[in-house]
Amino acid sequence: MPFSEYKNLGNAIKEFNLNYKEQAFEEIALVEVPKNLVEDIAFNLTELVYDGSEAIICETLIFPVLKEVWKEFRKELMLWSHQAIEWNAKLSGIPDYMFTKQSVLGKVVMDKPYLAVVEAKKDDFSAGWGQCTAEMYAAQQINAKMSLEVDLMIFGIVCNGRVWEFASLQQNNFIKYTNIADINNLKELYSLLRHILMICKRQI
Repeated sequence: MPFSEYKNLGNAIKEFNLNYKEQAFEEIALVEVPKNLVEDIAFNLTELVYDGSEAIICETLIFPVLKEVWKEFRKELMLWSHQAIEWNAKLSGIPDYMFTKQSVLGKVVMDKPYLAVVEAKKDDFSAGWGQCTAEMYAAQQINAKMSLEVDLMIFGIVCNGRVWEFASLQQNNFIKYTNIADINNLKELYSLLRHILMICKRQI
């Protein structure tokens, strides 16, 4: 069953027997946003029909931010776009973006563990979280099958380009973070994403 069949967060939490809770991130250190990203996002928000489809949301608002944050971690982590993952017949599909360990074999090889998944949704956050949670669970199961550390924290992000929401999955504990970032506060968003990638880096 594709990830998209999970229509909301509650459905996925029940299906995978997860413990759900909400909390805020620990205090996030704010960092400066590279000038080129500030200019690029401002241009895209002003000049493009950035919310016309999920595809253009990905191209104009999501990928530019993810790529810029990832640059600092590129020796340890790899950023993938629209690459299929499959755990079993019930859990397969294509996350919009995913972070994994950087492979020693080179950038064309998707290595394990899977560390974070990003799902773009055109304002349907309910369906987005159902799908993203299924992707996070699949990533966790694949990591475990590869005899990797089962206690890894897998991150999930759902966004419509402007608004970004965050969650994590560790063992069977699912945390939905109360921090909600907005593209108009790029410094906070950039800092939050950097914080997540720092945790991913430490885990490998």
